[in-house]
Amino acid sequence: MDFANIGFMISVWILPIIIAVTIHEAAHGWVAWRLGDRTAYMLGRVTFNPVKHIDPFGTLIMPGLMLLISGGKMMFGYAKPVPIDMRNFRHIRRDMVLVAAAGPGSNILLAVLSALAFYALPLLPQEVDVWVAHNLANSIRINIILCVFNLIPLPPLDGGRIAVGILPRPLAMRLASLERYGMLILLGMIFLVPYVGGLFGYNLNILWWLVGIPAEFLTELIIQSVGITG
Repeated sequence: MDFANIGFMISVWILPIIIAVTIHEAAHGWVAWRLGDRTAYMLGRVTFNPVKHIDPFGTLIMPGLMLLISGGKMMFGYAKPVPIDMRNFRHIRRDMVLVAAAGPGSNILLAVLSALAFYALPLLPQEVDVWVAHNLANSIRINIILCVFNLIPLPPLDGGRIAVGILPRPLAMRLASLERYGMLILLGMIFLVPYVGGLFGYNLNILWWLVGIPAEFLTELIIQSVGITG
């Protein structure tokens, strides 16, 4: 086992993960605060301090293990959810949509900024430019995956909350009722369905269809728009 390579791989994944999750959660809290709900602000969640947002297992241990086991091809994780009290919003459904969209929106912004930062690599010493380049490339990948994954229209993901906010009320209430089962459904999609499909010789990697393919398209779009070449 090459511990030097393992250490390098961990070092170029952990920092982008922490930054992506921190900005994502802080964006939720900041927009909620600006729309009248001070819950997250009073609890110190409108901050760039990652300690306030990181869940040790969900943000660090589980994604790290999945990256190591899959050779950098698969990652799943979560952070501490930002507390929101919708009763403080003036326009509950509209404001809920804005708060939910803030997280994925911040990840798109981070991905674009990471892509633009490649133009600064020639200014760095040769001793660190490769390490920084890996961090930037992983930042693009992580932020895009985090954005697309969170836009799956299933509560408690951001996409679910957005859908609840824009669907007609009867459909919105039915979708919102799934929130208590949302994480179980997600875990089933990620682990159980592909495993069962594999037993019968079928590729049922639902997560790849929902997240992987759109994420690849969006990543390529950003790279081409910024003008980065491989």
